[in-house]
Amino acid sequence: MGGVTSLPAGATTDDPDVLAAYSTDRATFCPSGTPRALVRARSVQDVVDTLKWAHANNVPVVPQGTRTGLSGGANAIDGCVLLNVEKLDQILEIDVEEQIAVVQPGVINAALAAAVADKGLYYPPDPGSKDISSIGGNVATNAGGMCCLKYGVTGDFVRALQVVLADGRVMRTGRRTAKGVAGYDLTHLFVGSEGTLGVVTEVTVALRPAAARPLAAVAFFDTTADACRAVADHLGAGFRPPALELMDAATIEAVGKLRDLGFPPGVGAVLIAQSDAGTKAPEELAAFELSARKCAATEVIVSDDPAEADLLMQGRRLVGLALEQYPASLVDDVCVPRRNLAALVDGVERIAASYGVLIATCGHAGDGNMHPTVLFDHSQAEAAQQAFDEVMRLGLELGGTITGEHGVGFLKREWLARELDEAALWSHHQIKQALDPRGILNPGRVINSTATGRGEVDQRSF
Repeated sequence: MGGVTSLPAGATTDDPDVLAAYSTDRATFCPSGTPRALVRARSVQDVVDTLKWAHANNVPVVPQGTRTGLSGGANAIDGCVLLNVEKLDQILEIDVEEQIAVVQPGVINAALAAAVADKGLYYPPDPGSKDISSIGGNVATNAGGMCCLKYGVTGDFVRALQVVLADGRVMRTGRRTAKGVAGYDLTHLFVGSEGTLGVVTEVTVALRPAAARPLAAVAFFDTTADACRAVADHLGAGFRPPALELMDAATIEAVGKLRDLGFPPGVGAVLIAQSDAGTKAPEELAAFELSARKCAATEVIVSDDPAEADLLMQGRRLVGLALEQYPASLVDDVCVPRRNLAALVDGVERIAASYGVLIATCGHAGDGNMHPTVLFDHSQAEAAQQAFDEVMRLGLELGGTITGEHGVGFLKREWLARELDEAALWSHHQIKQALDPRGILNPGRVINSTATGRGEVDQRSF
């Protein structure tokens, strides 16, 4: 078998300290192994050469971007090659007339949004990590964000891809045109596949005309259940705000340690609503206030200043950083039907009390996608894992899904097998076998198939 010297010259290292630094993403409770090499690809050819070598030698490859993921999808496994594409970071084209952009996978989400805004356009997908997460990673996990209630998730904006397959062949999928239905939808087969079917090296995304700077309102409640009722009432009245975000008391307290949000003391929950409807924004926010007060809001503040609205949303975006101040955390990502949102948050509170851990719940209430985060010290690790599992089980019982935007990775692969029916799970394995017959691409993630070294995929878990 060829050694690391067979990998792209100038882009490959086997320095132990460098390998250790690249061996994990931001997930907890996910194992990581010892890789044999790291390839920091500088070109599509580097990706091609790496995969050709790995395919020929039955060596597992773990694709990576900026490693901001929360499911262990970019963690090393023993003997693998880490294939990092964050240096492929060029915006190749912004076509104003067709309202598309063509980018490499290492482009940072916020950088793309800023670049197209300069041309009067808008790229809506905005994960909380938009300042540090890459478009390639967003595509790999089909990331959502705070504005997806109105505009949709990453996959809704992906028009075309360039993908390097497991054996090094380069494939283009999709289209640049606004419409196109020829053949199977291979583009969206790769969206959300988390590097298990191919390595994305170019993304064509749809853009929108620039929206008005949003205004915002914040409503305060004694209980999260009241806030959830307000969500249902406002959406039931026919409104679709770009963002409708919930923070419970534990989350508010954590963020308040980083920044004074000016919230009243003793608040049980807050809802933050946005409107980017221009001259109609005050009307939409007035309707939100009506729904909130109908559902026992103790106070509602409506801002007519876009800068103040930005500050409110910045407070929401601080949640991830605020929760990192605790000794340890385990971030969940559960999406349930909106009618079951109150049952989810009430159930999370019972689970926290049952296991003696703190769970801070916030998230995209408008689409039922919440992020209950178990906060604990290291002596509570077992209880934290049990609480996490109970939240997952509750989400499925409420008709939800195990992940709304963070991906499956390693953390949730066993839960995916519970969510899918037998035919769907079989289909996942068949697709994996067809596109990656030697099982070298991110083995052990999403579905529990691993490389055997015999030119086949171990499906014993199925």
